[in-house]
Amino acid sequence: QVQLVESGGGLVQAGGSLRLSCAASGLTVSTYAMGWFRQAPGKEREFVAAIRWSGGSTYLADSVKGRFTISRDNAKNTVYLQMNSLKPEDTAVYYCAAGIIWKDYAARNKYSYWGQGTQVTVSS
Repeated sequence: QVQLVESGGGLVQAGGSLRLSCAASGLTVSTYAMGWFRQAPGKEREFVAAIRWSGGSTYLADSVKGRFTISRDNAKNTVYLQMNSLKPEDTAVYYCAAGIIWKDYAARNKYSYWGQGTQVTVSS
């Protein structure tokens, strides 16, 4: 049984930083594409970042480039999202996802497994 458990969310002031973690069980993160998505109230879930299963190439949404970084710790079977220079518009529930993906890493329907989400709130 696959489980993805996010943690690390919280309340932070604009300009601050948070690091989200996604601990996986039932799958090995080094053999899946891992992604982060977010959903703000009244909006659709949108792509934030992804890391390939092979080689570790990363992909970031334009809105977070230069501020967010995705990484993976194979020994801990965990994926991270380091978020710096946070803005109020980054406020959302952040979801971790996993899938067997070769392209279109930003497409939600490519991911087979999802976590429950963690709330990030950035105050101005």
